[in-house]
Amino acid sequence: MKPVLELKEVDRKRLAEVGGKAANLGEMIQAGLPVPDGFVVTSGAYDRFLKANRLPGKIFPLLRHIDVEDTKALQSTAAKIQKMIVQADWPRDLRTEIEEAYDKVGRGLVAVRSSATAEDLPGASFAGQQVTFLNIAGKPALLNAVKHCFASLFEARAIYYRKQKNFRNESVKLAVPVEKMVESEVAGVMFTADPVSGNQNSIVIEAAFGLGEVVVSGSVTPDHYEVDKKAMKVTKIDKVKQDWQIIYDKKTHTNKHLSLPASKRKKQKLSEEIILKLAELAKRVEEHYDAPQDTEWAYYKKQLYLIQSRPITTIGEDAKRIEAAKDKVKKQVTAQPAASAKPILQGAAASIGLASGPVKIIKSPSEIDEVKEGDVLVTEMTTPDYVPAMKRAAAIVTDTGGKTSHAAIVSRELGVPCVVGSGTATSILKSGQIITVDGNKGLVYDGAVETASKPVETGGIGGAEAPASAPTIITGTKVYVNVAEPEIAEKIASQPVDGVGLLRAEFILSGIGEHPKAMLKAKRGPEFVEKLSEGVGRIARAFAPRPVIYRLTDFKSNEYKNLKGGAKFEPKEENPMIGYRGASRYLAEPEVFDMEIEAIKKVRESGLTNLHVMVPFVRTVPEFTAVKKYLESHGLVRGQEFKLWIMVEVPSAVIMLNQLIAVGIDGVSIGTNDLTQLTLGTDRDNPLLAKIFDERNPAVVALIRQTIRTCRKHHITCSVCGQAPSLYPEITELFVREGATSVSVTPDMILATRKLVASVEQRIMLDRQIGGK
Repeated sequence: MKPVLELKEVDRKRLAEVGGKAANLGEMIQAGLPVPDGFVVTSGAYDRFLKANRLPGKIFPLLRHIDVEDTKALQSTAAKIQKMIVQADWPRDLRTEIEEAYDKVGRGLVAVRSSATAEDLPGASFAGQQVTFLNIAGKPALLNAVKHCFASLFEARAIYYRKQKNFRNESVKLAVPVEKMVESEVAGVMFTADPVSGNQNSIVIEAAFGLGEVVVSGSVTPDHYEVDKKAMKVTKIDKVKQDWQIIYDKKTHTNKHLSLPASKRKKQKLSEEIILKLAELAKRVEEHYDAPQDTEWAYYKKQLYLIQSRPITTIGEDAKRIEAAKDKVKKQVTAQPAASAKPILQGAAASIGLASGPVKIIKSPSEIDEVKEGDVLVTEMTTPDYVPAMKRAAAIVTDTGGKTSHAAIVSRELGVPCVVGSGTATSILKSGQIITVDGNKGLVYDGAVETASKPVETGGIGGAEAPASAPTIITGTKVYVNVAEPEIAEKIASQPVDGVGLLRAEFILSGIGEHPKAMLKAKRGPEFVEKLSEGVGRIARAFAPRPVIYRLTDFKSNEYKNLKGGAKFEPKEENPMIGYRGASRYLAEPEVFDMEIEAIKKVRESGLTNLHVMVPFVRTVPEFTAVKKYLESHGLVRGQEFKLWIMVEVPSAVIMLNQLIAVGIDGVSIGTNDLTQLTLGTDRDNPLLAKIFDERNPAVVALIRQTIRTCRKHHITCSVCGQAPSLYPEITELFVREGATSVSVTPDMILATRKLVASVEQRIMLDRQIGGK
């Protein structure tokens, strides 16, 4: 068997050599369909690699008696096997053949995919079981990616799936198709028949901007189009807002999450003309295979490409599944009249059937053991690692994804009712809550119901207030929130957020309405302390025991002047933004600072020790040192129970950060608004200069990167509390990639930021597997 073949050489007759994915690519090329050029590292090469490193005798004995339902043992064994493969060496002749094939296709960027010999078959899709690497450049990276594809044949999820489908581990081998990369402007998935209803006259297309992995993984909810196959007429267009995309960054040689321009976010991804051209390709693919197909496609520079095709494994099973789902519901739950059913969520109908059960919210694959038979699995989005839990679940609900996401495809194959793209399931639902999932209509009902025919009112369902006990999507980077108004603190605290990264006191001061010096002069200082402590305490209480970082008051002189009596005490300044504010002011007005400190202590002494302090607008080391000593003299001393942060918003603070850390701080929060203004010398409120203000400017990015790296060097926390992460996904990605410990965003961006952070962290893990940064 040849170790390397050109894609145009292969077809279904060579399935044992190239696997299902590569065989289908070759078939489409031979049928004249638009497929990127490439080659395939065959299963023969896989065999030679294992044998050259004497791995078969080490790997397969480990798998012969493994209990795949023992998740921990399965994951441990899988990790051990993958490590053996990744650390093994390439035989010289095999390495040379792969490198020569890469030269022949013109080098450059390629997509490196996994193609198992038991994959993309009519009875087993093996959807997402092995890895794919996009935008791989250079021979070392290519060889590393191929090796990781070999290793992914022994992912825990793949071992589990083979067991469920009765495939022997030794009998399944792996080939690796390598295709020229299509840097897609729009990409997605297309079914040549409706995978949910089974309607074979309906072509279903889902589309998103950027790389198609966001559609397949379910990271974003895509546009949804349907085409009547006979009439070749578009019958349905569902446009969905998309805030960010993943694209290849030629400067950093990484796949990056970038925000879409505001003008593009609500735009339809494909015109009707392109939709119909895709539908024509769908008909040609189906005619070639004489069976409904699940395809992946990409659109770049007015050209459509097909990059994958496999049989739809669930067509024809619908009637049996509906009956099975009805039987399961009758056994599991006590029915209620449909009239009493309360719809609480709406998403896309992904897998038909009706099932009820207790909610089990899963934050990561490490928790799948918690899903028991009959539970309703609720998660942000599924990955192949979730399959064991999906198999046990009575139904599945996800926050993100469309009808062609992993959750949708696998739930249909398993015959489990599924609703995807609900938006807020992980924050709206409570663990243990009984719900009914209607996979026919894309609805989730409160309680157990036998029928779900009541029409849903879409207004407000997705935006219902989240319960206080709602768990979070677990991410390595914490997601904090910026809070200013005590009145809405409890509502915000009910969302999946790790704490308050910025408590602004200025709104509380505005509510008091009177200048603190005026109140002191009138001998009403205790009243000021009481009102300030009441507002701060309400916020700290709502989030307890989660940390709340209180930013010491940072009113500028023009803002203080607007308070009652303020005109008598405030100086006239031409530019208050760089004037009498922050740390300088506390030292100049100790009598006012004393009242603020007293309010903070009062809250902490009430038992709310989750309240900590952050000093804003730090200009110099001596200035901060003096403020720190003043706080200590009043009993606010850094320690296990009390943390002291500073804001980095003046370039001098970035330059002198090592010295500031030496004075003694626990964390830093970057104020991107002021840092950008002071770095670029621009006033963001000045319409003549508004175009210059941009947190993504290379100079600002350099200062952010320097700050995070300095914090990492000294092992202190680093966050951001400016507007940038709420506006630009690429700024959030910058913080996550550089190793910031948290980001703090506006309340409306909590869920979106959690999903974005999760997506970035997954991408970083994938990049690191093959040596990316």
